[in-house]
Amino acid sequence: MKCVWAALVIALAASSTYAAGSKPVVTPVLTTDVTASGQPFTFPAKDAQVVVSTYEIPAGAALPQHKHLFPRFGYMLAGTLQVTNAETGKSELYKAGDFIPEAIGQWHQGANVGTDTAKLVVIDVIEKGQSNTVLR
Repeated sequence: MKCVWAALVIALAASSTYAAGSKPVVTPVLTTDVTASGQPFTFPAKDAQVVVSTYEIPAGAALPQHKHLFPRFGYMLAGTLQVTNAETGKSELYKAGDFIPEAIGQWHQGANVGTDTAKLVVIDVIEKGQSNTVLR
């Protein structure tokens, strides 16, 4: 059934029957097969579950140093977030519209270095019933 819906959506998007200016616009944000630190993605071998959350991080706030056991993806809605990988020493700055393929199994920390609240959607792909964040 999913394939039928996907085919329908693709057919509708390709259709030229839309009224002027009402055709959907698809803008790629990121295409990658590795995390922010260059690791290939590894997904749970059994009972995979997707968990979607929203985060609001006030200006000047920092998250504790942590790591993820499974893939975690973030999409910045607003603000500025600096993510520093304690193991590689690499630091990346993310702003509204950026996609974050977080490191797996590496200690890192996020901090709002901007003047506005950082808002993002976070998507975890976990083994059902497991947590994806380990605090240091």
